[in-house]
Amino acid sequence: MRLVLFEPDIPQNAGTLMRLAAGLGVPLDLIEPCGFVLDDRKLRRAGMDYIDQLALVRHSSWAAYRALPQAGRLVLLTTRGAVPYTGFAFAPDDRIMVGRESAGVPDEVHAAADARLVIPLKPPARSLNVALSAAMVLGEALRQTAALPRPSPLPLP
Repeated sequence: MRLVLFEPDIPQNAGTLMRLAAGLGVPLDLIEPCGFVLDDRKLRRAGMDYIDQLALVRHSSWAAYRALPQAGRLVLLTTRGAVPYTGFAFAPDDRIMVGRESAGVPDEVHAAADARLVIPLKPPARSLNVALSAAMVLGEALRQTAALPRPSPLPLP
């Protein structure tokens, strides 16, 4: 299982997604360009103290990402999806992608996805924050594939 960020716009959301991936032990692919400057200092700040636990692979573009051999299905979270994520059977090698906060993904990326999932919402709501969406769907994918990390035992009082 991998989390894929397509050209994120908002550094706070990227940081939240980095912490999510690190905390769940899921590698993260970051497809650039970002809508913000992402240097090592800002990356550390965005990822806070989780950045050292994050398996991060940066890709200079969508073309660069596509040029590399990829395992598993590309599963896109999109408001244009037809399949609710709750009715989808995830596989351990799925790559779950979220798009830009401002515009999602271009049609080329949409067409390249093996599956397009939607989060069912009560009308007139159209979408959720990208980090919240990724957390919901990644949690379900890890639950289905029995890949959620085991919690550390709490210390006794």
